[in-house]
Amino acid sequence: MGALLLSALALGGCSIPISDMPMAGTPADAQARAKDNTGGFLPVNQLPPDRDEAAMNPAERAKVQKELVAARERQASAVAAKDAAAKCSDAGANGRPC
Repeated sequence: MGALLLSALALGGCSIPISDMPMAGTPADAQARAKDNTGGFLPVNQLPPDRDEAAMNPAERAKVQKELVAARERQASAVAAKDAAAKCSDAGANGRPC
């Protein structure tokens, strides 16, 4: 019976943070804390408030888009060159011209 009571107390202690326990954590003359169960996050169905200013102005956005397109084209040409080199080395190994 004592083991059952002890395990119930041990498991119950895991569900409450120590700072929220009435006998430990805060002094008796301390102000009561507001219960904030959200952890600083918005509820799932609530949208964040609108921003006062845009995250990026149109000029910055155009510049970033241009840089991304250039990076994509560089990557595509590098892959194409690598594939062509691999085909040439395979063809040369089989005795066929490139």
